[in-house]
Amino acid sequence: MNDVPLTPEERQYLLVLARKAITQAASGKRVQRLSPDEGTPRLWEPGAVFVTLTIGGELRGCIGSLEPRQPLIEDVVEHAIDAAQNDYRFYPVGPEEVPLLEIEISRLTIPQPLIYSTPEELPKRIKPHIDGVVLYDGGRRSTFLPQVWDTLPKPEDFLDHLCAKMGARTDLWRQKVLGASVYQVEEFREGQPKTG
Repeated sequence: MNDVPLTPEERQYLLVLARKAITQAASGKRVQRLSPDEGTPRLWEPGAVFVTLTIGGELRGCIGSLEPRQPLIEDVVEHAIDAAQNDYRFYPVGPEEVPLLEIEISRLTIPQPLIYSTPEELPKRIKPHIDGVVLYDGGRRSTFLPQVWDTLPKPEDFLDHLCAKMGARTDLWRQKVLGASVYQVEEFREGQPKTG
């Protein structure tokens, strides 16, 4: 990800685009392909996002990618639809729910390996409320966005829940050195002030 934040107009454009894609998908309509003249040139640069959907503050879907593999604008559309229709934890969003959804987009930096040598070191190496964390163990991996620190502010609890999300014992990170990487996000959501 480019370190330069998106402009308020680019953020708003992506949020409107995400809502349009979710609305079309929930109605069973085919989502229209984007044409290259839509948005700004920067939105067509490679990017990775997570799209989080909530209703009344409760999670309703969250899907994204950790590595940039397509233009940012297309990643937003793909993951907006996936968060609404393909998050295995929830049934697909229906047309009647679309007006209730609040959409949040997290634009990721490229994850950087976190090198540590003992399990005790891991919670001290991650920065609460700043770092998103990815844990790897064999073929399994899981991630939490930095926003999850709001509900799990202690690094040890954060790591316990991250292991559980990976399908492992909650104390796995205390037992051995796992693969780990960290990233940061530029987070924006509907209803935010248009500045900054």
